[in-house]
Amino acid sequence: MRIEPYLFFEGCAEQAAHFYQATLGAEIVALLRYSEAPDPTMCPVDDPDKVMHMNLRIGDSVVMGSDGNCSGEARFQGFALTLNAKDVDEAQQLFGLLAEEGEVQMPLEKTFFSPAFGMLTDRFGVPWMIHVES
Repeated sequence: MRIEPYLFFEGCAEQAAHFYQATLGAEIVALLRYSEAPDPTMCPVDDPDKVMHMNLRIGDSVVMGSDGNCSGEARFQGFALTLNAKDVDEAQQLFGLLAEEGEVQMPLEKTFFSPAFGMLTDRFGVPWMIHVES
């Protein structure tokens, strides 16, 4: 059994997919638009080119998502996606890329449980924890 997060980007899913592709090396495994649905009534949004479903492979993990209702305001609360970097250099690189146009909650630094740990929210509002196992 696996748990795979499903994120509702509320209108910017395709931009997020390309951002994660560029920053994390994500592979866009699937990206289906509302216009591709066999039943046009399945399109609850005004723009049929918005993302109905996407599947991103990031390393050994899968993150799924969509544009949801295209409200324009994604609200990601009560969780964080955790990226386990192989070393401090990789952690610094990933942290820096994800933090661009985002917000740092805890700078990447050495802690009692990790040689590098930090917390941020990326430009799409997704919370991340970057961690190197000690």
